[in-house]
Amino acid sequence: MEDDIGNVKKSDTLQDNTENVSSSKTNRQEEDLYNFREQWQKELRSIQKSNITEEISPVNSTISDKTVNQVKIVNETSNEDYINEKATKLFMKGTEMENSGKLYEAIQFYRQAVQIVPDIEFIMNKKVKPKMAQEVLREEVKENIEVGTTSSDEDEDNQDEELFHRIQRKASKKCTLCLPKQQKNSLHIGQMPVEIILYILKWVVSDQLDLRSLEMFSNVCRGFYLCARDPEIWRTACIRTWGVNCGTSTGSYKSWRDMFIERPRVNFNGCYISKNTYIRNGENSFQDQFYRPWYLVAYYRYLRFYPDGTVLMLTSAEEPLQSINLLKLKNVRYPVLSGYYRLKDDKVILVIQRQTKNSNQETFRRTKKQETIKKSEQIYNMEFQIRSKRKKHEQLHWSHYSIVTKSKKGDETTCNFDLWGNRFPPLVFSRVKSYAESSENPLI
Repeated sequence: MEDDIGNVKKSDTLQDNTENVSSSKTNRQEEDLYNFREQWQKELRSIQKSNITEEISPVNSTISDKTVNQVKIVNETSNEDYINEKATKLFMKGTEMENSGKLYEAIQFYRQAVQIVPDIEFIMNKKVKPKMAQEVLREEVKENIEVGTTSSDEDEDNQDEELFHRIQRKASKKCTLCLPKQQKNSLHIGQMPVEIILYILKWVVSDQLDLRSLEMFSNVCRGFYLCARDPEIWRTACIRTWGVNCGTSTGSYKSWRDMFIERPRVNFNGCYISKNTYIRNGENSFQDQFYRPWYLVAYYRYLRFYPDGTVLMLTSAEEPLQSINLLKLKNVRYPVLSGYYRLKDDKVILVIQRQTKNSNQETFRRTKKQETIKKSEQIYNMEFQIRSKRKKHEQLHWSHYSIVTKSKKGDETTCNFDLWGNRFPPLVFSRVKSYAESSENPLI
């Protein structure tokens, strides 16, 4: 029994020892695994860090190279911009001096600008870009609003002056006269010199003083508005209209344009027309001696004035549409009569001579009395007062009318007409488009 008990105890101790050994082995294995994992993780972390640094280092090198190049480019462009700005400022000062009439100072500024940048003028033209149509419309709306607010408080004359000075200030800041709505590669009229445009306008006005076309030209843009207000054109037009009586200065008028508009004169782009009527006694009928007819006769009188002092007169029963073409040219034939006129204050004085035919052209026989009447001279002396109602210089009212007849023997007879009543109605101006459709000579 004792032996069995001893064997059992030994077996128990052996089991305990084996269990302790197995537990110690498991603990060692877990420690080894833990240590291996830590080392593995450390190695992974070190590898990742090394890869990241390798990736970042070339990027940093490229970034540094790019920044250096960019800094160089910025410095170069800043220097070019500074030089261009300096040259443009000098060029703009030159244009301001030229506009103010100081040509010597303007040339100095132009030389300095060209010495800095030889192609400064082309660079400035490239920088000037046409505005969009919407922006232009917005500016025009703003200006119209400003003009509308001032028109209620100030007179029209002051408003025109302010508008002129405002446009002149804006035009002085621009390099060109006007800008196209859409950018084009071809040469625009706004890039032409002002002298050429003014010469073209002299052909537009022509020797017939078609200043209505000049005013229509001024409605295109601000630059054309300033060109159409050139005082030299309006001064020449005033001298052509009044001649010696024009004077050397505007006098009480604000400008030459104001003188041409407000001072009494005649219009040249049409003719003055009046319709005259009178009652004529008819002949008795051979069937009824008591029947005595009366006829209402109507006829038209036409007058056309030229700036050189020539006037044409036509008396005809035809309607105006058929008669105005006869007054289109100066070289006229019968029944159109030609003469001369002159302006004196608010009156126009006409002297017209009747063109007679030679007796040799007639085939039938006539008496001596008829020959002397045919070869006689008739001179029409007329005087009108210029009045304005709805339009300027629209009507000519009769002040004097007489006919002087000179016979072959030298006798003169004068017939003065009574102007009272409605026998001589005023002549009313009517514009004729065909009179100004072409120009033969410029305004000189």
